[in-house]
Amino acid sequence: MREVGRLEGRIAFITGIGRGQGRSHAVRLAAEGAHIAGIDCVRNISSVPYDMATPDDLVETERLIKEIGRQAVLIQGDVRRQSDLDGAVGEALEAFGHLDMVCANAGVSSFAPFLELSEEQWSDVIDVNLSGVWRTLKAVAPAMIEGGRGGSIVITSSTAAFKGMPTSPHYSASKAGLVGLMHSAANALAPHDIRVNTVHPTGVATPMLHNPFAFRRICPDIDDPTVEDLRDAFLGGHALSVPWIESEDVSNAVAWLVSDESRFVTGTTLVVDAGALNKR
Repeated sequence: MREVGRLEGRIAFITGIGRGQGRSHAVRLAAEGAHIAGIDCVRNISSVPYDMATPDDLVETERLIKEIGRQAVLIQGDVRRQSDLDGAVGEALEAFGHLDMVCANAGVSSFAPFLELSEEQWSDVIDVNLSGVWRTLKAVAPAMIEGGRGGSIVITSSTAAFKGMPTSPHYSASKAGLVGLMHSAANALAPHDIRVNTVHPTGVATPMLHNPFAFRRICPDIDDPTVEDLRDAFLGGHALSVPWIESEDVSNAVAWLVSDESRFVTGTTLVVDAGALNKR
């Protein structure tokens, strides 16, 4: 007999679901009993120096969800377009009838010294990371209100919201902006019993961090640096003795924030950083 999870029968909508944290959240929530809908761009962005998720990644995420025994409705679409998000939410509602949980997770990064950052780099990161979350909330909130079931929205921010990154000022700005957006949404949606929170990971072992461009940027004195060189460079950046955390560590926090165990938690910034912000 299949074990009944704490999210049994609930419906989650996840952006950036093709791989990395988005896939991890989908698999974790499915394991807790949720059916999953989601969207991912699955094409590269010219100003982002690493490859984005692919259509095959989206297919693999769907396979993993269904392997657990849950239903999946995964759509190719871009959070930079409101019509894509509205369409994906519409397909989710057609399949499942309502939404209970949202993980506004889609995000990108690029790197340049503060005074050398291009307008294209700034615009793409802000449009995906900040405006894309605003568009996501615009797409999901009316359906959640109309459903009358309450719910939980978790926005993926970063420790960069609290600690400026001189080579990624646009990333820090986008993630800090999400905190203000979260507070506003938490107040606006509270009368409908919809909770809104942000989760703030440190570096996570996903392609955003583990890619050849990042290896070369962080380890410029090493020919053909590897993930092990990156590990050495990152050790010491946290109070706990780890160079970074795994997607599953963030998914654990997300699973709690969307569950009834956090039913009175809203308007909160939950940090998952191995003590990075606390380290002196």
